[in-house]
Order: sequence, then C-alpha cells, then structure tokens
Amino acid sequence: MNVTLAVKQYISKMIENSGPGMKVLLMDRETENVEHLIQELRRPKYSVYFIYFSNVISKSEIKALAEADEQEVVAEVQEFYGDFIAVNPHLFSLNLQGVSRGRSWEPSMLSRCTQGLTSVLLALKKCPMIRYQLSSDMSKRLAESVKQIITKEYELFDFRKTEVPPLLLILDRSDDAITPLLNQWTYQAMVHELLGLNNNRIDLSRVPGINKDLREVVLSAENDEFYANNLYLNFGEIGTNIKNLMEDFQKKRPKGQQKLESITDMKAFVDNYPQFKKMSGTVSKHVTVVGELSRLVSERQLMEVSEVEQELACQNDHSSAQQSVRRLLQNPRLSELDAVRLVMLYALRYERHSSSILPSLMDELSRKGVSERHRRVMSVVEYGGKRVRGSDLITPTDAVAITKQFFKGLKGVENVYTQHQPLLHDTLDQLIKGRLKDSQFPYLGPSSLRDRPQDIIVFMIGGAMYEEALTVYNLNRSTPGVRIVLGGSSIHNTKSFLEEVMSATSHSSDRPQGSGRHFNRR
Repeated sequence: MNVTLAVKQYISKMIENSGPGMKVLLMDRETENVEHLIQELRRPKYSVYFIYFSNVISKSEIKALAEADEQEVVAEVQEFYGDFIAVNPHLFSLNLQGVSRGRSWEPSMLSRCTQGLTSVLLALKKCPMIRYQLSSDMSKRLAESVKQIITKEYELFDFRKTEVPPLLLILDRSDDAITPLLNQWTYQAMVHELLGLNNNRIDLSRVPGINKDLREVVLSAENDEFYANNLYLNFGEIGTNIKNLMEDFQKKRPKGQQKLESITDMKAFVDNYPQFKKMSGTVSKHVTVVGELSRLVSERQLMEVSEVEQELACQNDHSSAQQSVRRLLQNPRLSELDAVRLVMLYALRYERHSSSILPSLMDELSRKGVSERHRRVMSVVEYGGKRVRGSDLITPTDAVAITKQFFKGLKGVENVYTQHQPLLHDTLDQLIKGRLKDSQFPYLGPSSLRDRPQDIIVFMIGGAMYEEALTVYNLNRSTPGVRIVLGGSSIHNTKSFLEEVMSATSHSSDRPQGSGRHFNRR
C-alpha cells in the first residue's frame, strides 16, 4: 500500500485523458465548490472542460452540473480519489485542525474526515473491516460514518477479494497525549517540530542571514534523494552524511581547502564556492536546514530539555523527575514552549501522585512570564488524562510489559533522547500478533478477522505524529507480509497539538476551522 503512488497514478491518468490544451478542473466536492462550478458552466470561459472530483460525487450533484451545462462544454466528469495529502508512501493527512469540541466532533469535521478517509480507501482499492477505539465516541461515530458510505457505495468498494480482508483501525489522539509533547531527533520529525513542515515546505525567512534563494525550501522525498535517504535518520547521522557529501566534492578541489569540522564550516564552504552551490543545490538546502536546526538545539538547550522529557515519558522516579523539571524551569534560556511542555508532561505522568508538585510548577510558569493561554496546563489533562484514556499509557500492568521495562532498565538504551515509543507501537504490535483486545478495540459489525491482518490502515482522530510514522515505517520493514498505512486529521508538532488541545477543551465558540468512476459526455 502506497498513498503517494496512488495519487501519482490518478494525476498521470488525468493528464493522459485530458490531452494538451484542455481546461481541467480538479476539485473536492465541498458544496461551495460545486456551486462555483455550476456558475462557471452557465457562463463558460473555455470550449471544453474535463472535470475531476477528488471524492465521490452524488447523483443529484451530477444532475445539477448537467443542467448547468447548457452549452455542452463538459467532455467528461470523473472521480479520481485523492481527497487527502500523501505525505510519505505510508503516511497521509487531511490537513484539518480543531476537529473536536470536548469529547465530540466539530459538526463539519466528521463529514470531512469521512470523505477523506473513504477517498484513501478507494485510492488504495480497499474495502476493510473496521475496528475502533471503544473509549472514544468520536472513533465509533467515524467508524459508523465510513461504514455507511461503504454500504451506500457498495459498487465502488467491490474490489477483488483477498484471503485476509484489509483492516481499518480508528484511534483517538487523546489516548496518547505524551508523544506530541516530546522533542524529536529524526530528520523529518525534527524539521516539523522546530521549523514546521507545511505541505512539504519550510519557511526559513526568519533564519539569521538567510540567502534570499533559501527563504522557502521544499523537502520532498519524491524528488530529493538526500531527503529520502535521511528521512528517518537521527540528527547526528544527518550531519555526518552531509559532511561526507561535501568532503567528496572537496577532494576534486585544489589542495589547501578548509576542513569541515562543524555545521558552521559546512555553511561557510557552501557560501564560498558558487560552483558547489550550483552543482549541489539540494545539499546546500540541507546544509541550511541542518544548520538552523543545530542553532535552535543549542539556543534552546534542547538536548538537556529532551533528556528530561524522556525521563518523564519513560521512567517512574518522581523524586528525580520533579528535581529535573524544577532545575530546567529556573534556567533563563528555557523557552516558553519548552517550559510548558515539561510541565504538561509532568502533569500527565504524575497526574494522581500523592506528592505531586504541579501547583508549584504552575506558579513557576507564571513567574517566568509564560502567557496565560499556555499556562492552561490542566487542559492537556482534561484532553488526555487518565479519566479519558482507554489504554494504560503510563504504567504497564501486565507481567510481560513489566518484565520488558525491567530488562530495558538493566540494559540501558542506545540513545537517551529516543527511549520513548509511542502507544501506537504497542497497539500495532498487539494487533499484528492477534492480541489486540476486542473489549478495547471492537469490530464494527458481527464479523472479525481470524488471521493476522496483512493490510492495515490506521487513522488518528486529532492528528498523527512523525514519530508514529517512524514506528509504522519500522514495522513495515520488520514484519514481512504486513503493510501498514498511517493517516491523521493532521500531522502535528507540539505547537499545533497544543492548538488542538485548546480547541477541544475550550468552551468558547471561537475555534479554528479547519481508478475512478466515469461519467462521460459526448
């Protein structure tokens, strides 16, 4: 299963069908878009129109378009299912922010998520069985809504049967509010966390001394070999790989060139050799990006911050944790965002601890001048605290999990900054092994899988994380015969996750909103 390939195939087919010089409209089926199209057809500006909808369009809408096309300029109307953003081959997003109101759907978002998710299923040609997170009413409602579309459009979902049916697993972000609060150290995740990835674009205009050609750069694994090869590598490995590329080029230069000992040396090298910049624009882009990441890591002391975050997420030593958090909060260089995330992690981790110092930590945030909006630490507990969660996110309760944690503690970890594994890892591991409890993740309907699932589509209401995409990538590589695709209403970094939390827990009405079927004419 590859969502990127599915979209590329649709676009190639669309271009092939329409031919040169034709007017092509690719649009989703939002009501206002259909209305705009009707107005266009009543006063057409072009002689021929090929219209492609990125999702299922109703018969009534087709009828309305036909009635508007009095001059018969529409040659073809088709559904090419691409009503989603294909981020990586195994990762997609619907680019929706603020999908919930409390524990319920924002009215328009349930419909939009249903449309996006059914578009993914049609693009991948999957008619799945559906499981959902029982503790989340939003998960159940989305499962029922998707099932309703599958039943209504049964002819579209009449794909070739496989020995083991595909599975759609619908989860809720609130079951794991810890993962979005952690700093990241693999390339794609780190770029999104510190710089922000918006449809594969990064805004570098605020970087000190930035070259005008690099104020906005595109990072896409489809046309950037270096990015594709380093997507999931950690920060240290990326720096080494860039250095190796540049040193290979240096060998072709006259002797006496400077050594590349640091990110600063690399940036200076690129600036001083226009020929290198011309030949290796991709590398100069990544040198700039990695250089800015390095600057932010140093400026915000993120290695020290991340170590404490990992301690909060993975260890169970309250005395050590409270001392570490207090110490960092007293550091004047600690950013507001990092201060807030540390206190939020503490609040989630030691929510019901008898010796909790949360009130004191919140007072410390106030003394640091943290904005009132960000001081709403308890909102993350309201969003993803113990009362809300369906899974035991914090403390392993079964003997196997406790034993694993014990031996992990004995052996230590290879990298102190990447100890944490998202809850999704355990959920998928249990699913693949046939141990995911029906009592927590029931099937929609009477049928259930008897064999290990092979094609799994996971959808995260409230947004997925790049750390979770890394988990899916690793599971796909390490589990032969299993193919997993992860999607979310959005792809979060900590800032956007906090906006999601504020939207879900706010009582204000001022929230952020957030091969096909053929109908041939002529």
